[in-house]
Amino acid sequence: MSLGEPLFPTLDGIILQIGEAGRRMAEIGASEGAAGNISVYAGWSLEVQSVFPLVEEIALPAAAPALAGGWLLATGSGVRLREIYDHPFENLGVAQIAPDGMHARLYTAPSRLFTRLTSELNSHLAVHNDRVAATGANYSALVHAQPLHLTYLSHIPRYRDPGELNRRLFRWQPETIMTFPQGIAVLPFILPGSAELMAATTAALHTHRLVVWSKHGVMAHADTSVKHAADLIEYLETSARYEVLNLSAGEPADGLQPDEIRAIARALGIEQTIC
Repeated sequence: MSLGEPLFPTLDGIILQIGEAGRRMAEIGASEGAAGNISVYAGWSLEVQSVFPLVEEIALPAAAPALAGGWLLATGSGVRLREIYDHPFENLGVAQIAPDGMHARLYTAPSRLFTRLTSELNSHLAVHNDRVAATGANYSALVHAQPLHLTYLSHIPRYRDPGELNRRLFRWQPETIMTFPQGIAVLPFILPGSAELMAATTAALHTHRLVVWSKHGVMAHADTSVKHAADLIEYLETSARYEVLNLSAGEPADGLQPDEIRAIARALGIEQTIC
């Protein structure tokens, strides 16, 4: 976990972090209405039934054998991320993954405002399963949001080229190469909630911390805290805002040059693959 955070946070601690992440996404204009979703996998014991007393058996939309026995906290379909902080029990569900990795026991509160978990649950499960299987981690967090400037850029054909998008975004802040030394992944437009999006997202986040879903938004992964996953989106959205401002002004600024980015990486001992 991040500095100052418990190694195995309680249920209340995880819920608080999800609420803080959701609120921050709303503050930066990345979760209009009911857009966006968040999930956290915890591989240790949690006491959930005292606050989520309703129980039902559900079939999972994607196999997750590496998560068996663990817990997945996820936003409900159609809920507003900005409301989770003040009303977590209405907007979150907790699923304990069954031993077969194909089913789960879903715990919710009587006051819940949704009928099912997020419509992107298949991608969330597949990515968590891939990362836990690959690393043995007992914590995994995902945030999907729709940051305004970054999503806008993905509507422009040249920005859907991964090399071009990385080059243009990484020139605006030293923090970008520090945060994304392996760059960011970019997918073409793929139908939301589809098996194709699930497979492509899982492959992208196997090697990257954030993937752009062209014409849709982004998904970020962190194995430290869900707030860190939200930070990744905020860092990149800030760079995208610089880029949009520069486009609007006729592109007078050139930003950090490749040799300057390399110098930053060398000074900090960062192994990077961008330039």
